[in-house]
Amino acid sequence: MNYWFLMTGASVALVGAFFHGVVGQKIYMGNINKSELEALTKSLSLVSWHIFTIFLIVSAITLVSVAYFPSFRIAAYPIILANMLGAILFVFLGLGKHNALLSLPGAYLMIATALLGGLGVYL
Repeated sequence: MNYWFLMTGASVALVGAFFHGVVGQKIYMGNINKSELEALTKSLSLVSWHIFTIFLIVSAITLVSVAYFPSFRIAAYPIILANMLGAILFVFLGLGKHNALLSLPGAYLMIATALLGGLGVYL
């Protein structure tokens, strides 16, 4: 176990959650609210946006918990896997028809959280 890798991964996820939840929401929802989408679609888009914000917060809390309580290391595995799969999804879609995804920080944020969390657990 490596406390500093876990805490750095948690910090990346927490800073990401703040920017995603505050700054990102203003930009994203500004664009959504200007669109011609139905009200329900706009509301569901907002919920979907913040599910990722919540996921980042849960990732941070989990990595901090494992850093302080190494016997709970098993809790980090789903967080590491989910972040890795999320990053792969961003890249896979970004290399396809959705190349704008590669310009967003999501993939890089998730790969950093997964990598730092994995190093923290395994070193």
